[in-house]
Amino acid sequence: MGKNFIGLDTEKTQNLADALNNLLSNYQIFYMNVRGYHWNIKGDNFFELHAKFEELYDDLLLKIDEIAERVLTLGHRPAHAYSTYMEKSEVPERKDVSDGKEAVGDIVESMGKLIAKQRQLLNLAGDAEDEGTASLMSDYITEQEKTVWMYRSYLGE
Repeated sequence: MGKNFIGLDTEKTQNLADALNNLLSNYQIFYMNVRGYHWNIKGDNFFELHAKFEELYDDLLLKIDEIAERVLTLGHRPAHAYSTYMEKSEVPERKDVSDGKEAVGDIVESMGKLIAKQRQLLNLAGDAEDEGTASLMSDYITEQEKTVWMYRSYLGE
């Protein structure tokens, strides 16, 4: 059982990198969906949702970079082709969404998928004694659970 340059088991970091690349793929598709919602939103809540979607995609872009850098920190290469993202993502690509409630519903659904993947990564990281990945996933989960609650409240759920 070999160790990598930061003292983690190489086989376990490969599994972590694979899971992080899968998460990265989901984030990239989600990011583009939210950009589209921002650009195409129409209706009564335009100003509010336009601003919220921009806030969300700015946050997603930061997380995308952090996930890719975590893959590199583990000694692996982050996925960087949209064909790979499309192939691996469970978050579906959304096109031409201009209705606010539909966009918010898609956001809630997509965040649920991300949170589930992050929980799986939290377990993998714990098993690998990878505090860095565990901390990152824990922070994301805590923040996104609150975001999901707020978006669900907007939907009246």
